[in-house]
Amino acid sequence: MSKHIQPIKPVLTSIMLASMALVPVVSFAAGEAVPKSAPNAAVMTGSHFQAPDPSTIPNDEFGKMVQLGRNIMFETKKYAPQYVGNSLNCVNCHTDGGAMAGSAPLWGAWVSYPAYRGKNKKVNTYEDRLQGCFRYSMNGKMPPLGSDVLVALSAYSYWLAKGLPTGDNKIAGRGYPDLPEPKQAPDFVRGKTVYEANCAICHAANGQGRVVNGTVVFPPLWGAQSFNWGAGMGSIKNAAKFIFANMPYGQSYSLTPQQAWDVAYYMDGHERPQDPRWQGSVAATRAKYHDSKNSLYGTKVNGVLLGDTGAPKPFEP
Repeated sequence: MSKHIQPIKPVLTSIMLASMALVPVVSFAAGEAVPKSAPNAAVMTGSHFQAPDPSTIPNDEFGKMVQLGRNIMFETKKYAPQYVGNSLNCVNCHTDGGAMAGSAPLWGAWVSYPAYRGKNKKVNTYEDRLQGCFRYSMNGKMPPLGSDVLVALSAYSYWLAKGLPTGDNKIAGRGYPDLPEPKQAPDFVRGKTVYEANCAICHAANGQGRVVNGTVVFPPLWGAQSFNWGAGMGSIKNAAKFIFANMPYGQSYSLTPQQAWDVAYYMDGHERPQDPRWQGSVAATRAKYHDSKNSLYGTKVNGVLLGDTGAPKPFEP
């Protein structure tokens, strides 16, 4: 059995302690109360499904695939290099290796598929969903159905969800917690202020993350090595929900909902790799895939028409 990958590497310790010391815990006032829906309450109080401990992964052939799936989550570029086109790892959006409630846990997704998705307007299998993650979030290439990568991730997800009822797409902790619409329209300038105070210490002032001894320890949030315009994090609302519940790392729910919306707008207000569903022009691509107030693709931010970078570049692992 291969050694279990740890979610936080020793090299991160000093950076993490510094970031936690600098992030103020915000009290929720003046209409900024934490959402009180049942799923949110379950996540915040810990009264939700608890994934099995990694030490209980069986030491057999099935367990080897489960462990491979877990390894892929933590070190995607190392264990699935032929399908990854940027510097991200799955764990960047699915914290604790896809086990953490409120951070799009794999156990919550496993029991929810097959399901119809408006994104591609068809019923998707779980493997289809995984393929999309590689295509968009990893700015890469979709692993073929039946490949070791998809089999391993499916086995790991199945193992994580042990004991959950199939078909429960309302289970507490699934996806990202609800977030109310902002009191003020999300703003780039306010978002920059939030970013500089809470995020730059880990992700750098230029949003390109941190690399230590050749290892990406904090991911780039925009630019050539980040997720592309087709990824779920390209939605301001989706990004705000993730940020509110999970960021700054180790300081969940320390930002107000408004701050989460603003910093999500700031993050998504920067250029990134082209949407692989490119329709030949920014206008046509926005009309078909990004016609929403939650997408800045095809809009001007600080005088820059986002997405105006031409056709997608050829995939390079």
